Amino acid sequence: MLLSVLPTGPAWLAAYQHHELLLGRGLSVLGAWALLNLCTSGYYLPRSDRRLWEFHFHLMNCAWGFVNAVLAAVGILRTHPGRPPLGFTASDAGADEHFTGQVFLFNAMLDVGYLLVATWLLYRAASPTAKRPERLLGYGRSVRIQGAFLLVFDLVMWWLLKS
Repeated sequence: MLLSVLPTGPAWLAAYQHHELLLGRGLSVLGAWALLNLCTSGYYLPRSDRRLWEFHFHLMNCAWGFVNAVLAAVGILRTHPGRPPLGFTASDAGADEHFTGQVFLFNAMLDVGYLLVATWLLYRAASPTAKRPERLLGYGRSVRIQGAFLLVFDLVMWWLLKS
């Protein structure tokens, strides 16, 4: 439906425009996730007791939400769903598509790292010698949720853009 309003051109241009539309839609999902985190945790953060894990959970979610919102906004602004810049060639499109796929694949590997860090934080929180276990627990739970979402998001985006 949206592809019908795009200008006609060579096959590589239509494929690139489809790639950019998928990328923009995917980044919109990331932006919605960021806003959900900012709104929900932004609401609960000032209502949480600093001595409880919930405060640290919402604090970390707000930080992740801010970073994800910036990344989504910058990514959306850099897409070219209509006509690409002047002088843009088929090889430029192929290189851009390859690079975008590699970014999502690299991010998926980082997301696995986030999940490992979350596991370590939760393990440390359960230790009887842990200093401020409520902070470790809140941060660990937040990083686990964010890492899991981002892992699924990055793998789905990589797969969609690769297809």
